[in-house]
Amino acid sequence: MFDPVELLKQPVTFPFSGRTAKNRFLKSAMSERLATFSTFDPCGRGQPTEELVRLYETWAKGDIGIIVTGNIQIKKDHLEATGNTIIDRDLPSDYLQEWSEVARAAKSQGSLVIGQLNHPGRQVSINIQPYPEAPSDVEQPSTGGVLFGRPTPLTKEGIKDIVHRFAYAASVLHSAGFDGVQLHVAHGYLLSQFLARRTNMRNDEYGGSLVNRAQILLETIAAIRQAVQSPSFIISVKLNSQDCIPEGLSTEESIMVAKLLETVGVDFIEVSGGAYEQTIRNPRDKVMLPYILIKPELMPSDYKPYTVENREGYFVEYAELLRPHLNLSKIVVTGGFQTAQGMADTVLRGAADIIGLARPLTAEPHLVRDILRGEKKKAKGDKFPESPMLRFVASASQIAEIGNGQDISDFDNAFHVARFIAKMQKEIPAAISEALAIFS
Repeated sequence: MFDPVELLKQPVTFPFSGRTAKNRFLKSAMSERLATFSTFDPCGRGQPTEELVRLYETWAKGDIGIIVTGNIQIKKDHLEATGNTIIDRDLPSDYLQEWSEVARAAKSQGSLVIGQLNHPGRQVSINIQPYPEAPSDVEQPSTGGVLFGRPTPLTKEGIKDIVHRFAYAASVLHSAGFDGVQLHVAHGYLLSQFLARRTNMRNDEYGGSLVNRAQILLETIAAIRQAVQSPSFIISVKLNSQDCIPEGLSTEESIMVAKLLETVGVDFIEVSGGAYEQTIRNPRDKVMLPYILIKPELMPSDYKPYTVENREGYFVEYAELLRPHLNLSKIVVTGGFQTAQGMADTVLRGAADIIGLARPLTAEPHLVRDILRGEKKKAKGDKFPESPMLRFVASASQIAEIGNGQDISDFDNAFHVARFIAKMQKEIPAAISEALAIFS
């Protein structure tokens, strides 16, 4: 039997930038919501805070090979959620000093730090932006009580503006000391909306064929290279394996996009899946949430949601399909990993070069360090009723606790779980909103 720790300890060198991650672990993006926010003054939004710096200092001490930030928005009035960080050339400041502090904190123990860049497109709450912009005027359905405005289709000039905004944000992060960026092309956000026939009904060069639908993504990568002018700057992409909705991006199309990304020098592709329209893998979870939070004793006895206990690595099968099509770009698989053995098996099988972790690192920020030292073999469990959405909200609360220097709630403790659920009983709409947006 091979030693999983020795395999996970191995460094990974990226093919195009030449940069090397010190081990096979990646902290995947999660929406931190620790930046400044003003409802009435967009210029008072998006500034990194000392809480955000503390959060990344904590994760850095966990010996993670690559740390990816939560999604940084490129327009101050188009946000995934309140409290997002923002890099927008229309803000009074680029917050370069604050971003430098975040980079210093995240890199303090030798991790590579990657800033995830995003535009929500149509997936912005009507309370933040009643007039969203998107590839086409296809409205985002209300999800979990969150309402969305009908989007205005982007003009060609608007698309060029979006491309330049991504490039500007990347240049700021490069100046601040970040090692690279990750473009968010998953979970139904703007770049993902362009890829899907369901949300892209354009008949110009940005619609129709898959190559056309990927054009904004390819132009964005080219613009970042032009703006940064550094061959060692990592460009990566978070890509849906499929959208899991009718006329969404299919597995076959996702593989074709990944091949295009390799041809333009993308160092690694982090595979994910789903969108707001398909937030929960088992649709019955949406129906059951009020019971889970308020009357768990009334849940049907045959209720069995999709959970991490069913298997490790949600997207391993897709990664195995993708692997033969890529010769250089590295593959990151995130989601559902619980044990060091399961993580190492995925690497050994050739499905992934790097293992991404998200929620486990809000409960145990130093989990990777403990695994690599041989002190732990698996992530901490929890005592929640079976609901992915409830777990997502719990992770959001743990992020806030870490950022504020508080003790992290131990949801493997039944008392802490009961107290948390009691709080959520009073905040169900807000809890659903948190769950929809936490995983950037």
